[in-house]
Amino acid sequence: MSTKTRSASDLTEACEDCGRDTPHTVSIELRTESDKHENREFSREPYRITECMACGSETALRMNNA
Repeated sequence: MSTKTRSASDLTEACEDCGRDTPHTVSIELRTESDKHENREFSREPYRITECMACGSETALRMNNA
């Protein structure tokens, strides 16, 4: 019988679409929030992006709510 060794990159989180805890990939992405061209460089905010490895649903959470 083989067993899978979990690594630090394996992250299990609750998935609202699946309704259970599933493996997710997690990344941080800078997103531009302003539609105005002259202010775009000042409107970048970090977002935590999670993608369910079971169903593929993606969730973005703004990290800085200032």
